[in-house]
Amino acid sequence: MLRPVSNPPNPWSRRGGGYEVEWLGAPPPAEVRVYEEDAREVLTQNDSPDVPFRYSVNPYRGCQHACAYCYARPGHQFLGLGAGTDFDTQIVVKRNAPERLRAALARRSWRRDWIAFSGVTDAYQPLEASYGLTRACLEACLDFRTPVGIVTKSALVRRDAELLGQLARRAGARVFLSIPFLSASDARAIEPWAPTPALRFEALRVLADHGVPTGIAIAPLFPGWNDRDVPELLERAREAGARHAFTILCRLPAEVRPVFEARLEAAFPERAAKVLGALNESRAAQSRPSAFGARMTGAGPRWQIARDLFDLHCKRLGLETSHEERLAPLDPESGAESARDPEGTQGELFG
Repeated sequence: MLRPVSNPPNPWSRRGGGYEVEWLGAPPPAEVRVYEEDAREVLTQNDSPDVPFRYSVNPYRGCQHACAYCYARPGHQFLGLGAGTDFDTQIVVKRNAPERLRAALARRSWRRDWIAFSGVTDAYQPLEASYGLTRACLEACLDFRTPVGIVTKSALVRRDAELLGQLARRAGARVFLSIPFLSASDARAIEPWAPTPALRFEALRVLADHGVPTGIAIAPLFPGWNDRDVPELLERAREAGARHAFTILCRLPAEVRPVFEARLEAAFPERAAKVLGALNESRAAQSRPSAFGARMTGAGPRWQIARDLFDLHCKRLGLETSHEERLAPLDPESGAESARDPEGTQGELFG
């Protein structure tokens, strides 16, 4: 049951022992409503062939970063909320997430598989500075020697660099910073309340300095728009210590498309038709663009050129893009690495 918080914490204010505004950027102009809930379970098992991990944890629902293209927006409708501004401003906090995760990891059946954070929302969105749920979940994973993978747009992940370094050494950890735009103005228009690209590159550097394997996610990719940024994005990520990279073609589910189109046309009226045309062309070239296994990729000459450019520069920079160097899960009895992978799929993105 969701309980509205009458006076939610303000992550932009200075607090004793807390973090200053530099972690987060300027506060959004819209009023944010926060709801707390006690979740029955927080460890979710995924069986979709489009999802490159088996287990995930999401301490929050909705996201204040307000990215116009976010594929997770339709999930807010299951709460009786909208996929548009409700997703950006009505945030659900699973206040007991660390306790429920510890209970799941303590079960005899748990096999120390990789757990993905930020599967449907950013685990390091601004409220994390106040609630600290993601950090507490990572501490649970460290105690139970469970490897983790994170995809985030937030520079707040720097706060947990030391903790993630311990996890990387004891169990396994990998962090991807999502940086689809090189231009701060382009990013601000489409990802209005996420930290600037410069702050995200700095977060990569801090994590790498603490021994955390890192990567860049140029996601989503828009052929004919941000594909021109690919060489420099990869170059800067490598300079910041990244060792891995991946990219995904933008996917706009039915409820997301009008949000993205309205934002794009308002910010770039002269560019909108070209961007949407190239994206539609890359999707139309697929025989079944909405089928499982095809949703995160494209087809046709535009997509192939963008993909070839990405692969070429990853190879030039020595960035790993395949899953051949997967880390084996830890054997729960000995703590040593094992070749076991029951389904042959877990950990494909992070491991």
